[in-house]
Parts: sequence; structure tokens; C-alpha cells
Amino acid sequence: MKTTYQIDPAHSTAHFTVRHMMITNVRGAFSKVTGTVIYDPENLAASSVDVSIDVASIETHEPQRDAHLKSPDFLDAEKFPAITYRSKKVESVGEGELKVTGDLTIHGTSKEIVLKVEGPTPEGKDPWGNVRIGASGAAKIKRSEFGLTWNAALETGGFLVGDDVKIELEVSLIKSQTAAA
Repeated sequence: MKTTYQIDPAHSTAHFTVRHMMITNVRGAFSKVTGTVIYDPENLAASSVDVSIDVASIETHEPQRDAHLKSPDFLDAEKFPAITYRSKKVESVGEGELKVTGDLTIHGTSKEIVLKVEGPTPEGKDPWGNVRIGASGAAKIKRSEFGLTWNAALETGGFLVGDDVKIELEVSLIKSQTAAA
């Protein structure tokens, strides 16, 4: 049966990891993730994912870096306030694993990417009477393909910021009151 769920922004995050100075990984997160998931386990073709991430909610535990990432050098939060993902196809790839193909839009540029999804979990009730499921998704992108090309050369060779970005989503989904379709 097709069921509609809303992403619970209080219990959902989008994380990213990127190589810094060719030495270590820097991790960050966006704390304001919203959207709708329609899930039909009997007919995955009827399932869909629609996510919006508030760019201004970026947090890397370094205020100067966060400000730089929000600036026109990187995400340009003022001009492009949201990162979006809209699925085009949902497929099973094994027990508890899905492959979700869709368009990721960052910095005004859209590219098709595949999210490898674990879940969703079985439905459960929270202490407030809401019916919930959860899922985790992961993908890897090249930031340059989205127009995020700012960088600085290092004296020792290489660049300050890596091009490969790992994306991880953790979502808690609340069943809509008018969930059955």
C-alpha cells in the first residue's frame, strides 16, 4: 500500500565529508532537512522522494568555514537557499536496500545521482502516537560538477579542498495523517 511520510526535521540530517588539504577529511552537516517520501513496498515504481535542505543550516564546527561555505565562493546561500533532491526511480537491490535515482540540485545545477538507501525500517510508534519509519542514504558526487569550483593551490602540491564529496542522509519519517492513497 502506498503511504506518504513527512521528513521530521528535528530528527533528520544531511552529512557531508570532503578532503581538506589532501590530509584529512572535514565533516559537516545541514540540520534543516524537509520533504516528503511516498513509499509503496509492493510497487516501488509508485514510490518517490522529494527532499529540500536549507543551505544556511550548514555546520562544520568552525564558524569562519561555515560563513565561507555559505558565501558566493561555494554554496551562495543567498542566491541558492536550498539543495534539493527529487527521485525519478526507486528500485530494490536486496533485502532492506534500495537504489533511488534522482536529480540533485546544488548551486543552481542539477545532476542525476543514485542514492544507496538502507531501509526503510519497519513502522513503529513514537511516544506521541506518530507512526514512523527511518532510512539512511549515501552517495558520492564531484562538487565541480555542480559549479563549486573555488579552491586554492597548496605549496606542497594539490589543492586545499577535494573535489569528491561523500553525502549521507539520516531521515526519520512521520506517517501523514492522510497517508493512505
